[in-house]
Amino acid sequence: MLFKNILLITVILMSSKGVSQELNLNAPIPASTKVKKGVLPNGLTYYIYNTDVTKNAASYYIIQNVGSILENDDQQGLAHFLEHMAFNGTENFEGKGVLNTLQKHGAVFGKDINAYTSFDETVYNMNNIPTTPELIDTCLLVLHDWSNYLLLTDEEIDAERGVIKEEWRSRRTGPMRILEQSLNTRFNHSKYVNRLPIGLMDIVENFEYKALRDFYHDWYRTDLQAIAVIGDVDVAQIEAKIKEKFSAIPKVDNPKERFIVDIPDNEEMLFSLAMDEEVTTSGINFSIRHPKKITDRNVSDLKTSIISSMITGMLSSRMNEILQNPETPLLGASVSYGKNSRSSNVFSLWVSPKPNKQYEAFKIGVKELNRAVKHGFTQAEIDRTISNYTNYYENEITGQDDKSHGSIAEGIKGNYLENITIPDLEERFQIIKSIFEQLTAEEVHDRLKELYSDKNRYIIVTGVKGNQNLSEEDAASMIESIENDNSIKPYVDEFAGKTLMSGIAIKPGNIVKETETNEIGATTFVLSNGAKVHFKFSKKNKNDVSLKALSYGGVSLLNEDEIPSVRILSDLVGKSGLGDYSAVELNKILAGKTAFTSVSVGQLSESISGSSVTKDVETLLQMTFLRFVKPRFDEEAYKVQRGNINNYLLKRSKDVDEKMNDSLTVALYGKADPNHRLFNSDLVKEFSFEKVKEIYSDRFNDPADFEFFIVGDVKEAQLKPLLEKYIASIPSQNTQENWKDKSSSWVNKEIDKKFNLKMEVPKGKVFIGYKSDFEFSLKNEILAKAIGDVLQLRFTQTLREEEGGTYGASTRSNLYKRPKSEAELMVTFNCNPDKVETLVEIVHREIHKLAQGDVLPVDLEKTMNNYLKEREQEKGYNRYEMDLLIDFFREGYNRNDPNNFENIVKNITVNDIQEFVKKLLDNSSSFEIIFKPLK
Repeated sequence: MLFKNILLITVILMSSKGVSQELNLNAPIPASTKVKKGVLPNGLTYYIYNTDVTKNAASYYIIQNVGSILENDDQQGLAHFLEHMAFNGTENFEGKGVLNTLQKHGAVFGKDINAYTSFDETVYNMNNIPTTPELIDTCLLVLHDWSNYLLLTDEEIDAERGVIKEEWRSRRTGPMRILEQSLNTRFNHSKYVNRLPIGLMDIVENFEYKALRDFYHDWYRTDLQAIAVIGDVDVAQIEAKIKEKFSAIPKVDNPKERFIVDIPDNEEMLFSLAMDEEVTTSGINFSIRHPKKITDRNVSDLKTSIISSMITGMLSSRMNEILQNPETPLLGASVSYGKNSRSSNVFSLWVSPKPNKQYEAFKIGVKELNRAVKHGFTQAEIDRTISNYTNYYENEITGQDDKSHGSIAEGIKGNYLENITIPDLEERFQIIKSIFEQLTAEEVHDRLKELYSDKNRYIIVTGVKGNQNLSEEDAASMIESIENDNSIKPYVDEFAGKTLMSGIAIKPGNIVKETETNEIGATTFVLSNGAKVHFKFSKKNKNDVSLKALSYGGVSLLNEDEIPSVRILSDLVGKSGLGDYSAVELNKILAGKTAFTSVSVGQLSESISGSSVTKDVETLLQMTFLRFVKPRFDEEAYKVQRGNINNYLLKRSKDVDEKMNDSLTVALYGKADPNHRLFNSDLVKEFSFEKVKEIYSDRFNDPADFEFFIVGDVKEAQLKPLLEKYIASIPSQNTQENWKDKSSSWVNKEIDKKFNLKMEVPKGKVFIGYKSDFEFSLKNEILAKAIGDVLQLRFTQTLREEEGGTYGASTRSNLYKRPKSEAELMVTFNCNPDKVETLVEIVHREIHKLAQGDVLPVDLEKTMNNYLKEREQEKGYNRYEMDLLIDFFREGYNRNDPNNFENIVKNITVNDIQEFVKKLLDNSSSFEIIFKPLK
């Protein structure tokens, strides 16, 4: 199970200019009527939210206002341990009953069923569960048991100790050790410092059973709990069921106080320098802590939050402009304002310096921050920010019925844990428009000066051993010097009055043929330049339009000396901007619009992907036009990219997982395979700006070689003239290309290697794989995936639960159609190094059991039900319609036809699994590669 990152970013409140109205800053923020909230006599809070964003499905949450901060010194790790135990036996679901029951109905542990523990809360979820009467009752019963009826048996507690030890081991990375070194500075020596949720392994491995049960009975109680049901449900019916099922849970008499830990103020700036053997790149975080209001928010709080979000956005944009200069000592920089703890927020400047440039990089970041503190922001910056926020918030209102269960749950958690209003979007938007109508640049400037307080400051430096690391004295002296420097000039915004297509002449083409494919409800337009566009109107997600342009060829058509440079193509094109404009200028041009495009060159194909809201479809097609006609290659952006690449090489040089991945690649493909080069300095030397341009010009030079797919909330009458103007007008050579088979083979049919590496925290890592030629069919494709998912269930039971040797194995099985029809099975896991041989033996045994027909019918049932559930739920989204089009026109089958999926899944048998695995193993190539710590 996952526990949340220590620092969370607060949700940005969006805004707009509009008609002015008188503001009552003391008025409460209008609350949404979409959510039903109530409190039972025993103190338990409940929320119910009806939405059919996922048809015939609901998600269930229990939010415990309990986290690791409530642990005593001898309980460190027990809040997180207790979270695990909720899946290991309850009054109505003994043992693995919760998981087994839900998995039989298609839910997947980790994906649909999960939980997390953080400092101040523990949250459990069951997501996208079908809303049959039986399953609604089952999920409410699970929530009921999670509230007050965990069994916490001796046997299950002991079995889970090893699992949590392996979770701890998997998280013992260099960055985590850096975090631990910085906690005293971040939390000013408060209790938070010693309450990381994972806890202390000495306690986890040795605590008395009573200690866990005491923590459970002290803190898992109705006055500290909320449940939430979100989905395609009858609100009144669910409320009645909640009252009936949960009201009988006893209220705890004389409960312990649910205290909140405040972080002490500090007058002097705190400082820490943290280093680790496996961390080779530096970073600097300059932060200022602020108290957070935890009572009900009002319009004044909303206004303050909006202005704070504006400030961080505008400052980060200024930092991004600096990053475009290849001579800057900065690799990255941003400004944020967000959650630090339950009772505090933090205003932060983060900078990532180039090697041995910490002082210079920090100076630029602090100077830019102080430029704004001294002079504020330009009206053009403020206007662009308002335009962007207006656009975003309008899109949110239009798409509020498409809000995901998870997004809704975040709002409910904020309301229950921190009294954050779940707002009525339309009413709040009217208030926000009034805020912006009356907002002045001085108010924005004043808020920044409040955020840039001279109290509660701290600096955390991630240093590198042997480097010139920023010292506390230098940092303090620099800040004081910059704050007193009156020569710092105001920011100058020189960009205004331009449009994306300024100065570009277009000669429109036309639609020469139009064909209806009634079988899938699609229309195909053949354009005068030979391009083919497949279109399907879909309003399953309102105000959402997607575009894909696909062409065969890709890396398979490149010369060997071009292959290195293709690895940086997509990133460089994204960083270069588009048309006449740099990436920074492009962001300014697109202010107030929601449209995006990107390019990709894969092994067998190249593509353009894009999306927009309905009103910005023209902008989406303009950007697609420019991807063909006027792509931009910025040599300054390339120099910046090379700096980032060099830093990445440095970062990965001592990363144990990167060393393992490199050793795996060489073991499988050798050192000379052009398709599997190691990402090292030799490869980087072969990157070429000119080759990127040549590859792009070759791969994206002819729209007639592409098939365009457009799906979403745009009417055909709106789309057709735009296609004629922006797609049919792209010059064409009417060429048709196909991919070539340049696939690589493993160096040997059987590969068995063992490596020993130096590690700060000892761990084993195992890679096991099989591959074999295999006939492609839709049934075989499903069978291949099923084998991986059935094995995932077996490995969770054997490797994790029975042996306690790993936090979890990753099992992946696929059948590839191109460039050759081939099946592949891969298993990977981190583990206790002392258990490597035992776990490897189990993996091989479980795989061969499938080949012998020893398949647990219940595992097959769980897997097939998951496929049927997910396919049915996918059908409610526009992205399913995009897959429908691509499969129909590129792969030659109709995914709406039950014979191509549902009927196959329903008829897969144990014998099918056995035969597939037998064929896979017969005459297969295989590898077993094991890593252990160097002794």
